[in-house]
Amino acid sequence: MNELLKKEEQMNVEILGNEVIQGKQITREEAHWLYGQPFKELCQKADEIRRFFCSNGFDICTIINGKSGRCSENCRFCAQSAHNHTGAEEYPLLSTEEILAQAKRNEEQGVLRYSIVTSGKRLSDREVDQMCEAVEQIRREINIGVCISFGLLEEEQYRRLKEAGVTRVHNNLETSRRNFPNVCTTHTFEDKINAIEAAQAAGLSVCSGGIMGLGETVEDRIDMAFTLRELGIKSVPVNMLNPIPGTPFAHNRRLTKEDMCRIVAVYRFILPDASIRLAGGRGLLGDKGESCFQSGANAAISGDMLTTAGITVETDMRLLKELGYEVRYGK
Repeated sequence: MNELLKKEEQMNVEILGNEVIQGKQITREEAHWLYGQPFKELCQKADEIRRFFCSNGFDICTIINGKSGRCSENCRFCAQSAHNHTGAEEYPLLSTEEILAQAKRNEEQGVLRYSIVTSGKRLSDREVDQMCEAVEQIRREINIGVCISFGLLEEEQYRRLKEAGVTRVHNNLETSRRNFPNVCTTHTFEDKINAIEAAQAAGLSVCSGGIMGLGETVEDRIDMAFTLRELGIKSVPVNMLNPIPGTPFAHNRRLTKEDMCRIVAVYRFILPDASIRLAGGRGLLGDKGESCFQSGANAAISGDMLTTAGITVETDMRLLKELGYEVRYGK
């Protein structure tokens, strides 16, 4: 204990940040120490690290709820789980025409990435074929990057999607390995890891992060970030739980703006060159994420979320211009 206290006395946010800029990978112990440091100092240094590794680039994407509700999985936060009673809209896969039309609207607004997200543990082979046709149509007609979030697919299915024109797969870890059984029991943390590695083996980049406010500890948040670092993930969504009535997490404490800024700042130290992406729940923040975009975050999901309203692309574009960001592809 005395050795640990002595080491903490020698730590300094400025020095540790400079070491990250010089190529150091911080340890779990250092990340945990950072989490408790003065707010302003921590956030300013995280933003300096962001500027060094990512300049003023900002990666903005949108999503479409391509298949809604009736999910077999029991994720305790989710409005679309059949185990929860939220009144969420239910419908099968959207048609290619509907998916293409939304993609065109997003491209016209300056969005660079468009993600098709579907409910359920995984799409069937028939559904994957249908989505391949939709992706091929998008890629023929417009110039927008296509991402997908289709659950726990196999490598061969990911290869078919890549051939159709998909460039990135989204699959959130949601939380740490330790905390995952408190969030979901119908699939495992290892199932998530296997799906991510299958997508990577198919030659696709992966977007993966989690939701903050699921009852996790600071250690859980840090552990998830280290797992992402080990997996080589460069696009990291940081969601804030929107406690939805009818879900087991409906009464969880809502995180504050300072909570979210502190999380993204520490994530920037752990994942210095990543696109740290504010995602679901951003609309609950009074400043819509502006403080986080000055504390290490440099990407966002814009527009509506899956079952909740988001922030319009136009509003986000104005904010990014005011903050001096340039919309372009990130990692």
